Formats: sequence, C-alpha cells, structure tokens
Amino acid sequence: MTLKNRPLKGLLAAASALLLTGAMAQAEPFRLIITDLEPPLVPNSVVDIAQAGGYFERAGVEVEIIRVQQTPMAVAALQSGEGEMANVATETLIQMVAQGTDNLRAVTSPNKALPYLIAGREGMTLDALTGQSFGIGRVGSLDQMLSTKVLADHGVDPEGLQMMALGQPNVRAQALAAGQVAASTMSIGTYLALPGHENLPVLVTVEDYYKSAPVVSKVNAVKTATLESRGPEVEAVIEALTLAARDMAADKTAWPEAMAALRPDVDPAVLATLGEAFLTSWSVNGGLQKDELAYTQSWLAEDPEFADLGKVALADWVDFAPADKVLAKIGAVDGGDPVSR
Repeated sequence: MTLKNRPLKGLLAAASALLLTGAMAQAEPFRLIITDLEPPLVPNSVVDIAQAGGYFERAGVEVEIIRVQQTPMAVAALQSGEGEMANVATETLIQMVAQGTDNLRAVTSPNKALPYLIAGREGMTLDALTGQSFGIGRVGSLDQMLSTKVLADHGVDPEGLQMMALGQPNVRAQALAAGQVAASTMSIGTYLALPGHENLPVLVTVEDYYKSAPVVSKVNAVKTATLESRGPEVEAVIEALTLAARDMAADKTAWPEAMAALRPDVDPAVLATLGEAFLTSWSVNGGLQKDELAYTQSWLAEDPEFADLGKVALADWVDFAPADKVLAKIGAVDGGDPVSR
C-alpha cells in the first residue's frame, strides 16, 4: 500500500489500519475454549464452521480452538490464562460473579438457543417417569436446572427422580439408548444422530422445552484484561461468528453442507433436517440481547443456590461494547436474534 499524496486524515487512518493488522498478525493465536470435544450438532457448531470456512481469517484474527469437557474446565482454563475466550454456562458465570469474581464479562452468545428436548427410553411416558432415573451432565449443572423446571411444568416432581451424573450429552444419549436411564435432556441434533432414536419417545418437544425455560444457556466470556489488551481481536471473533451465523440462517442447506465435511459420520438426512430446524436459532446479531439476559438472570436468582449470594447487575457480568462495535460495522439484520439494547 502506498501512502503518497493522501490527505493527512487518510494517512492516519491507513497507518492505523496497517499497525492494527500487523499487531494482530504478530500476536499469539487467540485461543477460544469450547466445551464440545467434536463439532456439535447444535448452533455452537458455528465455531468450527467459522474456523473451517475462513471466517476468522477474513475478520483478521488467528484463532486456535481449545476443547475441554464442560464449563468448570472451561472457566478454569480461562482464568489460568490457557485461553482468551470461553464458551460457558450463563448460570456458572453469574454464580461466580455473585461470589465475588469481578474480572469476567460475557461478550457474545453464539449458541444461546440450544434446541433441547427430553427423550425417554423405549416405552417411557411422562406419567411413568416419577421415581425413575434421569441422566444429567453433573450435579448442579445448567442442564439439570433447566430440566428440573421443564419437568415440573409438565407435571413431573423432580424430587421424585434419581438424578444420575453421566457427563457429555452423547454419553447420556448412549446411556438412554441402552436403557441405563429412564430419560434425559439432549439437543435435537444429538437425538436424531442416535442410532435407533425412533424407538425412544420424545417426552418434551423442543418447542415445549423452550416455552418452559426461555433462557440464554451459554455465553462467550473473556477477562476484562483481555478486553483491554486484545480488544480488536475480541471484536474480530464476534464478527466472524456473527457473519458465519448469518450465512447459516440465510440458507437451510448451508449448515448441512458445512457440517458434512466436519461430521462425515452423521447421516446427511439428519443434517438436512437439523439445518432447517436451526434456521431461527442462529445468533445473527451477536446473541447478546439485554431483555433475554435480564430474564435469564432473574430466573437464575430464584434458584436456592443463589439464595445466600450477593445481588448481581447485568453490568457486573456483561459487556455489550464489543458486540455493539461489531454491529456498528456490519449492521444488524432481521431474524431470530432481535437486538434489544
């Protein structure tokens, strides 16, 4: 690029752009911690799609994906400096802030509307579920909290269930298929990919599940120090994820085509079904909407685990500024992620 004969304002802008591009290129990779050990059959697959599709590169940031099991490990890795951004359960982040953590902020939510359902083993019904075993990720996990609320809304007393901590959703699904638990919550993607799922009745549909628990289940959090030292990269990551989400939302065939290379083990017919089902689930405007987060925070505050904790304000755990800067650059669009702030 030549700077010859440019106005001073143009010179300064060009020089700033060059410096920023050079700084981002020379920096260490921006490490994004996720709790999926393989590209998941849910909207959080946008992270892998953004990586494989070159979205991060086009946004000007080099991203390294770090895979861990569940939120506690993701938070620990983030706090210990093993990554710059982590996809974590909203409930865990708010609880940490209520207990005194003051250096973490949510900046985006690429998978806020996970399409959950509750499935039962062969022959199971909601009426017969009381007293039976129910598979969860871990005791006190978000999936347990959400499932407890949903089941109660559908006439099942959670106190009468035997909660079994089994770990990752695919493990819970396999345990259900083997008849080791009576029911469990899982994404529609995990359910459809499970061999023999036709024999496992859906006890609570995706639509009914979300009606009972319309909460933002996960957010991407960063340290406040990272916002100060690597803010442009944080914004670049948000931009890449948002643009990838928009491409997935614009065409029901886009997600199946992207996932076919990432998950060749999954039946193309399943991918096609999910691609259509996910059309309104993508975070096309960054996913960090004030009204949804406020509802989520209020709902979580009713949980007994929060009873003895301090009051938490949105500003204590959310920073809208990075997403706002991205939207100012690329504009907001219509869809299932309306901006509310």
